[in-house]
This record gives sequence, structure tokens and C-alpha cells, in this order.
Amino acid sequence: MAAKKDAKAEPIHMKLEVVVLGVSDVDRAKAFYEKLGWRLDADFATGDVWRVVQLTPHNSDASIIFGKGITSPEPGSADGLILAVEDVDAARADLVARGVAVSEAFHYAGGVFGAGQNARVGGRDPQGRSYFSFATFEDPDGNGWLLQEIRARLPGREWNRYSAPLLLVR
Repeated sequence: MAAKKDAKAEPIHMKLEVVVLGVSDVDRAKAFYEKLGWRLDADFATGDVWRVVQLTPHNSDASIIFGKGITSPEPGSADGLILAVEDVDAARADLVARGVAVSEAFHYAGGVFGAGQNARVGGRDPQGRSYFSFATFEDPDGNGWLLQEIRARLPGREWNRYSAPLLLVR
């Protein structure tokens, strides 16, 4: 039975699986991300011409991949890769203890990801809202990461079998 023209089909299920990073030294990048406590999923090589390394942040469904002989962006060209954390201060402290240079916590004067001169304001969001407190760090190649504190998700921001729209067919 065919659906009516005006019926909306549910989108197919998709998840962000991997982000490919450009790095100049595969071993150095692997050591850096392992130092963060990220899980090493794969390190495959074919001689000296091809190698792919995959790591996953703790408790994340998405991973990063980098390597040699693979199609990837220029080293250090990724910016604004966001890691959601429950507590930006605790995440900062953990990274600092692991030897990572991390910015102080900040918020944006104009709201989340506010642009413009002096957009970043030192300190956590004064109202303590989810999505509004940040810190940044970079890997050895300059790929930029943004820690974003999310204590409670906005309504509708979590996928489950009940949140997808129903497909009604008559």
C-alpha cells in the first residue's frame, strides 16, 4: 500500500560516526588522544604508505580518524569540534591533569556562539545554564576543540523511539 502524497516519511536513522582529522605526525596525534583517555579502536597499517588510527572520546558514539595515505584535511584545519561535558570545570581539571593546555572557562556575551569583537567573556555563564559555558584546547597540530557544558538537554534533543514523528498512512 502506497503512502499518500502528503504523508511525511520518517527519515532513515543516521548517526555521526567519524570525523576525519588532518595531522602531521600520526604517532604524536595518537599519543595525544590516548593521553586524553580516549579509547583506541583501530590502528591499521599497510607498510609505510597507509595507516589509519581511530579513537573515541569516553562515552561518545562518534570517533575521530587520522592517518597516513588517507584522504584528510590539512593538519590543524579542524576548528570548533565540540565535546559535550556535564561540568566544564571538572573537564578542564581532568585535561590539565593530563598535561593539556586548556583555556579558562568562558561564555559568550551575545549568547551561545555569539560572534563579534569581545564575544568571549571570562568565566562560566553567570546563570549556570546548559549550553552556555565553554573552554577550548588544541591537539599538537592545532585542531581546535570546544568543551561545551550540557547539564540538561533542551526538550526534543535526545533521540528515542518515541521522539520520532509517527508516519500515518491511510
